[in-house]
Amino acid sequence: MVKNLILLGLPGAGKGTQADFIVKDYAMVHISTGDIFRANLTNNTELGEKAREYMDAGNLVPDEITNAMVADRLSQADVETDGFMLDGYPRNEAQAEFLDDYLSETGKSILATLYFKVSDSLLRERLLGRGRADDTPEVIDNRLEVNKAANLPLVNYYKKAGILHTIDGGRELTEVYHDVRNILDTL
Repeated sequence: MVKNLILLGLPGAGKGTQADFIVKDYAMVHISTGDIFRANLTNNTELGEKAREYMDAGNLVPDEITNAMVADRLSQADVETDGFMLDGYPRNEAQAEFLDDYLSETGKSILATLYFKVSDSLLRERLLGRGRADDTPEVIDNRLEVNKAANLPLVNYYKKAGILHTIDGGRELTEVYHDVRNILDTL
């Protein structure tokens, strides 16, 4: 059975790491919005050019462009066959509503949303440990606050939809993945 998932969590919650584990054990396509943006920009697609205009001006890319890029990716053959796991999308409730409408029109749906919940102190520790030049304590605190403001409405949105599964992402990777597998194996 095709399983379509959404991964939610703040930066440093371990979404990418868990996604790597999931695609090894389950036949599904890992779709990262960052990868979609890079592909559209690199290939100079019409959507990529529109996105570039906003990005070059230091602005956020509007939902309509992001939604169109995601819809285009979700229409590709590998997704039709294997299903998908979205990482980094949706980022807000309007995008979640677009995704629901788009999937409904194409006869698909989201089976589960996995929310990796991690304490602020552990997120800070993980992000500081990455050693990136832009990961100063001030930047990290701001990034976490901005992401919380976007994530909490999404958590509530998928909770109301009855497909949210909250996982304690603050434990060892194998313990977290054990919970992920338990959820996926019951879908």
